[in-house]
Amino acid sequence: MLDFRIETFLTACRLLNFTETAKELHITQPAVSQHIRFLEERYQVKLFSYEGKKLCLTEAGVLLRKSATTMMHDTIILRERLQSGARTKRTFGATRTIGDYFIPDTLVRYLEREQNTDLCMLVENTETLLNKIDLGELDFALVEGYFRKSDYDYKVFSEQRFVAVCASNFFSGNQAISLGALFESCLIVRESGSGTREILERYLQEKNGSIADFSRVIEIGSIRAIKSLVAAGCGITFLYEAAVAEELATGTLRVVELEDFSLSNHFTMVWRKNSMFHEQYLQMFDDFFSKGF
Repeated sequence: MLDFRIETFLTACRLLNFTETAKELHITQPAVSQHIRFLEERYQVKLFSYEGKKLCLTEAGVLLRKSATTMMHDTIILRERLQSGARTKRTFGATRTIGDYFIPDTLVRYLEREQNTDLCMLVENTETLLNKIDLGELDFALVEGYFRKSDYDYKVFSEQRFVAVCASNFFSGNQAISLGALFESCLIVRESGSGTREILERYLQEKNGSIADFSRVIEIGSIRAIKSLVAAGCGITFLYEAAVAEELATGTLRVVELEDFSLSNHFTMVWRKNSMFHEQYLQMFDDFFSKGF
């Protein structure tokens, strides 16, 4: 069982305010201070410090937060597994590209082999999935976005090309165009926190640009809706080839050839670093991706 003082510490890490921590946990502020002081005395370190009036984590506090987050995750997952009985249940997440376009066939093969396993898959953006791993709501996640490698263990299962796409008749000719010329178009893009948006934002930043450089920006949370709008000529977008394979094959969409543009990204399985279930997650990776993927 997770020490209740660790729960207080993790809440304080998230809120960085002892008064708000007390309110959320329905305890007094002196109790919060007492819990933190107990941990500081146990580990002989300072966990928080003030920079002016702002409460901040020390280096030791950051290290304890990482370990405590994993402990909390494992405690919640262990309790659920103990209560599940004979059947095995795996609760995991996948980003929209992976969940909708990349992994369905893999799940079919897995479920055919593992008749005694129940699966629950949440499809969300990378940021949301990582947060749910930290909260113990997911065992692991399949993501295409960036993540803090110091907080998670991970294994790459695919590398996918990232491309600009438009309607078949959106641009005349098939010659490569410059990225600057593309800025004259309307960009249809996923919401903040999504892996596809983050890889685009990072690329543009490396080129001293940003999403704001496009003539117009439309945010849509659904990849299917984005593809429909692009196919209708409403603008261009950037997606992984796996998400537009069918449309490229039928000619509904086509890749916009860009000068000096070559971008790919890893699809990765991630879980809390140093989890007690580490070996089981490695086995799950093999079950998913090393047997007929």
